[in-house]
Amino acid sequence: MQANRDTALDALKWLAMLSMVLDHLRYIGDSLDPLYIPGRLAFPWFCLAIAAHQARRDRTAPLPWRYLGWMLAFTLLSEWPYRLFVVPAETLSVMPTLTLGLLVANALRQRTPLALALGALALGVAARWSDDLMFGLPGVLLPAVMWLVYKRPLAWQILPGLVCLLANVWLELLDQSMQGYWVAMAGIAACLLAPALGMSLLRQRLAVAIPPLGRWGYGFYPLHFLCLWALKALILGPAAS
Repeated sequence: MQANRDTALDALKWLAMLSMVLDHLRYIGDSLDPLYIPGRLAFPWFCLAIAAHQARRDRTAPLPWRYLGWMLAFTLLSEWPYRLFVVPAETLSVMPTLTLGLLVANALRQRTPLALALGALALGVAARWSDDLMFGLPGVLLPAVMWLVYKRPLAWQILPGLVCLLANVWLELLDQSMQGYWVAMAGIAACLLAPALGMSLLRQRLAVAIPPLGRWGYGFYPLHFLCLWALKALILGPAAS
C-alpha cells in the first residue's frame, strides 16, 4: 500500500461500492426493497470521492485526462451489462452522470477556458437529456456542489444533501412517505444525511489499513451487473432475466 494514500477516502470508495451492490440486489426480488435505503448512499459517496480528488488538486492542475479517459471507456463498456440486468432500464447507467459531473466540478476548480468550455458543454448535455441520465441534472451538479462546500463546516453538507434528494425522484419519495411507507421515509433521510456521513468519514484519521481501490474499480461496475444477472437467473429462472 502506498504510504501517502488517504485511507479514509479508500474506505469511502469501498463503502460506496458496497452500498451500490446492496442497492442493485433489490432488482432480484420485491422482498429486498429495504435495500433501497443503504443504496441511497452509493451515488452521493461516489460524487464525494470525485469532489475529494478535485479538492486535493491545485487550482492550476490540469484536468486529469487519464482519469476522464477511464470513466469514458467504462461508460461505454457498462451500458450493455446494465441494461441486461435492469429491465426495463429507464435511464442510462450512472457512469455518464458521474463523467459529466467530473467535468462540471473540474470547471469550477480549474477555471481555464478549456475547463469552463467542457463544464458548460457537460451542463448543456445534462440539461437537455436530464430525463435520460440516472439522477438527472441534479446528479450532474452534485460533485460540484460537494466541491464548493468541501472545506466548510459540516453543517454546510445539508446543501449537497438537498441536491441528492432532488436527484432521487424526491416527489415520488415524498408521496410514498406521506402514505406511511417507511422505506421511502428512511430513503429521504439517507439522501439528506449521505454527504455529511461521507464527509465525517473523510475527516477521520484511520489507523487501520484499507486496501486501495484503484482503476480496477471501474471494471467492477459492469462486471457486478453480469454477476447479479446470473444470480437473478439462477434464483428466479431464465424468464426473469
